[in-house]
Amino acid sequence: MHGGNQLKLILSLALFLLAGLLYFQKNENRKGMLPIKTLLSLLFIITGLSQVHLWDPFTVFIICGLIFCLGGDVFLALPQERMFLFGLISFLLGHVCYVMGFFWVAQVGGLTIVGIVTSFVIGLIIYRWLFPHLGNMRKPVIAYIVVISLMVIAAWSILGTATLPAAGRWLVFLGAVSFYISDIFVARDRFLKNAFVNRLWGLHLYYLGQFLIAYSIGLIR
Repeated sequence: MHGGNQLKLILSLALFLLAGLLYFQKNENRKGMLPIKTLLSLLFIITGLSQVHLWDPFTVFIICGLIFCLGGDVFLALPQERMFLFGLISFLLGHVCYVMGFFWVAQVGGLTIVGIVTSFVIGLIIYRWLFPHLGNMRKPVIAYIVVISLMVIAAWSILGTATLPAAGRWLVFLGAVSFYISDIFVARDRFLKNAFVNRLWGLHLYYLGQFLIAYSIGLIR
C-alpha cells in the first residue's frame, strides 16, 4: 500500500477508535475502554514504524517512547488505584526517551533558553495549582513535571535547529506541546475535578501529540 494511503487509513481508523473511546469514557465503561484505548495507542506505534527509513538513535528513542506511552495508556485504563502510579511511571519513561531522542538531533540555542524559561514558569504555576490536592503523590508529580518540561525544552531546541527540515521540527514541537497540554487535563481530572470534559479535550490533544511525534520520524534527518 502506498505510504500516503496507508497513513490515511491509519488516521481514519484512529478517529473511529477515538470516537469509540470517548463514548466509553462518557459512560465510564472500563471493559469497553481498555481494548479500544489499547488498539488506538497501537496505531501511533504503527504510524512511527511506518515512517522508519533508518534505525538511527532518534528513531529508536522515539519508538521506545511510543511503546512506554502505550503501556501508560493501558495502566491508566485499569481501575486499581495503584495503576495510576504505574501509568505515571510508564509515561515518565516515555518522556525520558523523547528527551533523549530530541536532544540527540537538536542544537542548543536561543530557543532552548526560551523553552527553559517558559517551562519553568508554567511548571511552577501548575505545581502550585495542584499542590493542595496531591497528598502522597507530590514527589511522583514533581518528577513527572520536571521530565515533561525537559521534553518541551528539547522540542524548543529542535524547533531552533535550522539544519533539520522545517516540517519535522514543527511536528515535534507541536506534538510535544499538545502532549504537555493534554497532561494538564489528566491532572485536573485526577486531582481536582473528575469530569468528562477533561477527557474530551485531553484525549484529543494527547493522540494529536503522539501521532505528530510518531510521524516526525520520517521527516527528521
